[in-house]
Amino acid sequence: MKLEKQFTEIQQLINRAKVKAFNAVNTELINLYWEIGKYISNKIANQEWGKGIVKNLSDYLNRIEPDLKGFSSQNLWRMKQFYEAYHTNPKLSPLVREISWTNNMIILSKSKTEEEREFYIRLSIKERLSKRELERQIDSGVFERVILSEEKLSPVVREIHPSANQAFKDNYILDFLSLPKKYSEKNLRKSIIQNLKDFILEFGKDFAFVGEEYRIQVGKKDFYIDLVFYHRDLQCLVAIDLKITDFKPEYLGKMEFYLEALDRDVKKEHEKPSVGLILCKSKDSKIVKYALNRSISPTLISQYETKLIDKKLLENKLDEFFELGENNE
Repeated sequence: MKLEKQFTEIQQLINRAKVKAFNAVNTELINLYWEIGKYISNKIANQEWGKGIVKNLSDYLNRIEPDLKGFSSQNLWRMKQFYEAYHTNPKLSPLVREISWTNNMIILSKSKTEEEREFYIRLSIKERLSKRELERQIDSGVFERVILSEEKLSPVVREIHPSANQAFKDNYILDFLSLPKKYSEKNLRKSIIQNLKDFILEFGKDFAFVGEEYRIQVGKKDFYIDLVFYHRDLQCLVAIDLKITDFKPEYLGKMEFYLEALDRDVKKEHEKPSVGLILCKSKDSKIVKYALNRSISPTLISQYETKLIDKKLLENKLDEFFELGENNE
């Protein structure tokens, strides 16, 4: 066993070196595309090149270096667009080198504003999103949902976990569950477990699964928490209570009981107090506000959708949100 542990340490060194090598290659590739984009942009801005010359450049590169990939005329125009989108932004220009060219192109083509681009670039870096994962996040309107979400943290959550509002969303999209028209809380829980990878992508990759119907024993009775996760950044257990109805204030009492049991009997000494998330089909903002105002437990209330929200609708709501803010200034 001792030798196996040492061999594992060598394997970890190899894997870390692989990651560093990949990151270095990616950075150099993005730097190359940046410089080519800059060169083309300057030539066209100075009226030295027309559109036809970019096509000639592509033909030349493909003829001289037939093994080279990614230098079609379309991709050369993308390099120009890429450079022009970020070269005046000292905050974002270093960050685009930390994600793949494919992800950069997805963000550039699907994001309308600089703020949205920054959001998805940082999300891609933090969550190490693949192409498919990034597309899913954009299509589900994560940026719009985060901006539009109302921060409803109980005073206890704010005190214990000041960054909790960054770890949790106000609204979750669970379209991947493929639930029937009528479903029970058990159906909801089982479907989440069957689609755990997509569930964690929606919630955030800092969530690590601990258990389903997690048993806690208090006195002589057993109680079961729908789902328990561990959040690596907050360094705490997260108890999730699933509801297929509107939020009701009495749900808080049960969650407070769960959190007390987790903190007394399950939480390790170095971990922070557990957090509860009551995930409801819908919620009334005023009821949530009243219920949380004097709550003594670090609990959040969120709602979920079982279908993708029309992204155009989210964009319209976001426009209304910004217009309202401008009118109130």
